[in-house]
Amino acid sequence: MGLLEFPIRRYQFTLVAFLCLVALGWYAFANVPREEDPYFKIPGFFITAIYPGADPRDLERLVTKPIEDRLAELDDVKKMESTITDGVSFIVIEFQASVDPDRKYDEVTREVNALRPTLPQDLAQLEIRKISPGLVNTIQLALVSDDATWRELEDHARDLKDALKPVAGIRTAESWAIPRRELRVQLDLKRMAELHVSPAQVAQAIASENANIPAGALDLGSRGFSLETSGAYETLDQVRDTVVTSTGGRIVRIRDLATVSWTTAPWTYVGRYNGRRAVFVTANQKEGFNILEVQRRLDVTLDRFEQGLPKRIRLERGFEQSKNVEHRLGRLYTDFGIAIALVMLTLVPLGWRAAGIVMVAVPLSLAFGIAVLYFIGYSLNQISIAGCVVALGLLVDDSIVVVENIARHLRTGLGRTAAALAGTRQILVAILGCTATLIFAFLPLLMLPGTAGKFIRVLPTTVVATVVGSLIVALFIIPFLASRLLPRHAAEAGNPVLQRVMGAIHRYYRPALHYCLARPRATVLVAIGGSLLLSAALVPVIGSSLFPKADTPQFLVQVEAPAGASLEATDAALRFVESKLRASPAVKSWFTNLGHGNPQIYYNHITRRDASNYGEIFVQLLRYDSHETPRALDALRRELADYPGAHIYVKEFVNGPPISAPIAVRVVGRDLEVIERLAGDVQRLLERLPGTRDVQNPLEVARTNLRLVVDPQKAGLLGVSTAEFDRAVRLSVAGMPVGTFKDPGGEQYDITVRTAVGARADLATLGEVRVPSLHGALLPLSQLASLKFEKAPVVIQRFDRERSVTVDADVRPGFNTAKLTAEAKRQLDAMAWPRGYHYRLGGEAESSQEAFGGIGIAIIIAIFGIFAILVLEFGNFKSTLIVLTVVPLGVLGGLLLLLFTGNSISFTASIGFIALIGIEIKNSILLVDFTNQLRAQGVSLDEAIEQAGEIRFLPILLTTATAIGGLLPLAVQNIGLYSPMAWVIIGGLITSTLLARLVTPVMYKLAPPAIEAARDQPTSASTSPMTV
Repeated sequence: MGLLEFPIRRYQFTLVAFLCLVALGWYAFANVPREEDPYFKIPGFFITAIYPGADPRDLERLVTKPIEDRLAELDDVKKMESTITDGVSFIVIEFQASVDPDRKYDEVTREVNALRPTLPQDLAQLEIRKISPGLVNTIQLALVSDDATWRELEDHARDLKDALKPVAGIRTAESWAIPRRELRVQLDLKRMAELHVSPAQVAQAIASENANIPAGALDLGSRGFSLETSGAYETLDQVRDTVVTSTGGRIVRIRDLATVSWTTAPWTYVGRYNGRRAVFVTANQKEGFNILEVQRRLDVTLDRFEQGLPKRIRLERGFEQSKNVEHRLGRLYTDFGIAIALVMLTLVPLGWRAAGIVMVAVPLSLAFGIAVLYFIGYSLNQISIAGCVVALGLLVDDSIVVVENIARHLRTGLGRTAAALAGTRQILVAILGCTATLIFAFLPLLMLPGTAGKFIRVLPTTVVATVVGSLIVALFIIPFLASRLLPRHAAEAGNPVLQRVMGAIHRYYRPALHYCLARPRATVLVAIGGSLLLSAALVPVIGSSLFPKADTPQFLVQVEAPAGASLEATDAALRFVESKLRASPAVKSWFTNLGHGNPQIYYNHITRRDASNYGEIFVQLLRYDSHETPRALDALRRELADYPGAHIYVKEFVNGPPISAPIAVRVVGRDLEVIERLAGDVQRLLERLPGTRDVQNPLEVARTNLRLVVDPQKAGLLGVSTAEFDRAVRLSVAGMPVGTFKDPGGEQYDITVRTAVGARADLATLGEVRVPSLHGALLPLSQLASLKFEKAPVVIQRFDRERSVTVDADVRPGFNTAKLTAEAKRQLDAMAWPRGYHYRLGGEAESSQEAFGGIGIAIIIAIFGIFAILVLEFGNFKSTLIVLTVVPLGVLGGLLLLLFTGNSISFTASIGFIALIGIEIKNSILLVDFTNQLRAQGVSLDEAIEQAGEIRFLPILLTTATAIGGLLPLAVQNIGLYSPMAWVIIGGLITSTLLARLVTPVMYKLAPPAIEAARDQPTSASTSPMTV
């Protein structure tokens, strides 16, 4: 009993296997994690250093450069980028994708910790964070109140975090936009002058009294006791009673010269929800959990928490990533339902029974694919869903060919079992070759290097797994079902629909084929030559791009005021944006972030740190419409462009690796002034390019700082040291942290010594500064120093340890990024660059080079793998070359539909071309293989070509129609991740069906492979099954 005969004869085993596959698929589908994006580890890290009051030049010299030099010694460093602003250094280091991210994290942590003693001692923060899609916040909440105190909001935010953390599937929770609480020791400078006490003495006394140094252990008899001396502060009265000094026999305590109280530090980050005062709480999800189930558990927790809130505080659930995932899955189910209905209609020529048998392949193949994803640890996300979309155009092909061939054998009078065996055997080798070809076609995507390769890998894995599943179903399940369900006695001509289809094929296709066979060289020259020429002409017209927009119902509005702008000035711009959002009926809600970026809510969105001239609004739409939403966002851009005091940018989320903008030019050199001038030239160049918008040059507006210039002679005469002068200014302007206070709940807060100051220090604050002298006097600042303005760098950027600045530009709708980048490069090359200065392209140009730069070996393996499979199947080179001639015909159709639908040759469109080539070769294999079989049976060359073309035209037509029917609902939705891919396959299938069915037979006639006629074989094609 042969392998193909076993599932038909032993139908009980086949039924068990069938039910097992259904059960496995259902179990996998029910338990596979649902996420918006695939999770994978990235060997990259953020290093943030905060040095309050430091100038970018000083921060670069003292912190950034030493860290860069130390980390550059590590192996496998891919690139380093640094951004330095006032008081903040932000370094991004990325390693080669092949390394172990956890090991590299340990190495980076070790090197930075080893370097820490050489960095400035008063560095406020030095933090290392992993770059990981798993750290993206899946929920963002707001606690809203107009009259609750900040203390009350902070306490409820802490309680909310504590409630979220134990929820199964939650990694961690954080709170945002809360003014930092501090235990303030507010000095009375006049009283201190009377008592001859300096601020340094107060700071030293608090630090000394707050020290918690274990004394050790003592043995008393047979027992041991821990010995405690002093300890950390536990109450505010302990702080007030701290002894500072004694004067004239009198003890001076903190309460004698300062006020101790709880308060908030000067604001650096303010939040609002829908224009109302709010604090934010976010949570992110652990790997391997179903986001829909985690969200249900979160809802239960939030409902319970909300019941305990006072009436003046409202909990708003502003962003839930699960809604995006639920919407994508719901849309996929709907599209699959429509697609299956359309596929069913296209199979009517086979008859309802045959169509029903074929349709079994859809759920079974998808069940097999999803089961594979589940067992190898992948999730169901937007990329794997895109893989299912591609697979939908491929997975019924094998089943259609098998069922059609079995039905054709039935119509010749064979029994159901004999017809099932004969029909399956006849096309077994062709189907195996087709599947192997498809797998090799997707091999380059499986081997795509770098972060982009990790991000996209689940897509080809889904396609390959589903195609393998469809092969198993077509060879073992479908013949079994056909042997039981197809009618025993079918009319030789088939049902009326089939008769009409076959009549049309005989009436139109056979004469056209006969005409082309009579003129083979002209046919090949016009079809293949014309396709190659047209395709070459269309590629530059269509243009290329990298990853499409995410098409999510969220976007960001970034507000950037001139460097040095106050929070009030930035807030005015944010309130202007809020007024526009409030007037829009499409906007559901928004989170306003003043002085800070919104918490990370998309995997390639990097949160901006504290900056008084920066604000960000995270906007939630009621829904995303692929036609209306882009137009509405363009209208919003036009409304916001007229605001005079700041640059306002509307940013949509985009798939793919993080890039600052589609077009980015990095100016590299040494001198900051020269870089600033060249960046201005590049900015004007990009602004002149038709098709660019939102050109951003971080050095466009010069920064002016205030500098206190100390008179050294006066300072020396009055006995004021430089350290005391700097300390006194810091004390009044920013305050000095001298320790931490731990409350009974375990939360720690800074103990800050400062003079009286409002919400933010201003020029009047300097008038109140008093500087202690060596003689105990407190001198006004004006006696020692003068104030002057000086030019200072707004920001210092570095790339691979060199100074640089990146000028970004977005692209207007209707313009192609690749074309604009090429034109910008041409003009940049024509610029006169000073010696030692140059530019490097960033943005999509850099990302595409990284994404596709290492794919060459994989493509070579794929091409020769496909070639080897075809040679192995046919046993000669001529048949292989005949099969491959269909490729340019389908590519032309794909390009034409991209042009007509306004899409570019994007990453996802490229995946469509790979799938298209696999389908084309598959159809061509069926035709050439059947022609070879006919010739082996003794049929003449011309008769074999025409007979094979006519007989195989029906299954090829049906597979094309089902693929188009399955992909059409996804194509017309205009979704950036799916539609270009679907349009490419649809366009290619149309042209290849119309042209390749003529060109392949003609090529066969021009270069017929040597086929030895088999002896004693019947000449009927329908009764010549191959043995297995």
